[in-house]
Amino acid sequence: MEEKRRKEIYTYQSPWPIYGLSWSSRPNQRFRLALGSNLKDYTNKVDIVQLNEENEFEVKGSFDHSYPATKVMWQPPRSSNGPDLLGTTGDYLRLWEVKEGKREVSLKSLLNNNKGDFCAPLTSFDWNDTDPSIVGTSSIDTTCTIWNIETQQAKAQLIAHDKEVYDIAFAPRVTDVFASVGADGSVRMFDLRCLEHSTIVYETPDLTPLLRISWNKQDPNYLATIMMESQKIVILDIRVQSFPAAELNGHVACVNGVSWAPNSSCHVCSVGDDRQAIIWDLSQLPNTIEDRSYTAEAEIDQLHWSSAQPDWISIAFGSKLQILRI
Repeated sequence: MEEKRRKEIYTYQSPWPIYGLSWSSRPNQRFRLALGSNLKDYTNKVDIVQLNEENEFEVKGSFDHSYPATKVMWQPPRSSNGPDLLGTTGDYLRLWEVKEGKREVSLKSLLNNNKGDFCAPLTSFDWNDTDPSIVGTSSIDTTCTIWNIETQQAKAQLIAHDKEVYDIAFAPRVTDVFASVGADGSVRMFDLRCLEHSTIVYETPDLTPLLRISWNKQDPNYLATIMMESQKIVILDIRVQSFPAAELNGHVACVNGVSWAPNSSCHVCSVGDDRQAIIWDLSQLPNTIEDRSYTAEAEIDQLHWSSAQPDWISIAFGSKLQILRI
């Protein structure tokens, strides 16, 4: 396949608008991604697609999902022998097992820590790279919940923000530290060993909601976050609280996603409504450089930088998936 591959870009046309997007992190499952639909109906879809020997995407599995999945994410690999799990959030956290060599996908777990009949929608989740039995979810009910997926029990549930929580991310190389962002305009950092206290790393000056957070996988001192209806990306150094380490101002429309390079401490990618995917070089902070950029056919809604194949980035716009070699 490597010999056949000549192009820098591969495109998949989905039958529906794409929202959820995730690369498989298994080394033996190259060019495999999960895609979640964004349909107004109750019944939505998640497809698993993979580039075949003819360099064309084919559907390897598909399943129905209640409401659009707010996030899809493959479990970080512990070994190639364990179950191949895909997580989704929406009304609940669901874990799906994908059978290798088959088109079969089965629901393995549905995790719900709500005490009453009301189901507060989940906005996002993250898998802990260091201990893949740990998953954290964020919810519009102001809480974050940390799950042990092997026991299917909540390790902790805490009120994380004053308003809705929109995203959550674990710190790399540890199992106890995570950060979240929300409608109150703050970035907060938590340690599971001492949940009585949290650290407010940053607050937007006018308390504009923060939508996404991404933790630098190579240098845990740095976070990236984006604001609602904002054209900039905020880079934070957790050692210097309250003040951004840098602000990236290359987009001319709202930014929708941000992702650090899995193999570099000083490169981050952002996408937005201006149809641009921009890779930034932060090696000379506070000075920043637009390293390279790509213009898509439409507003880019989602972005995921492959950890197993770090020279590839995936983007989604409308009903199209594109993977880009960088």
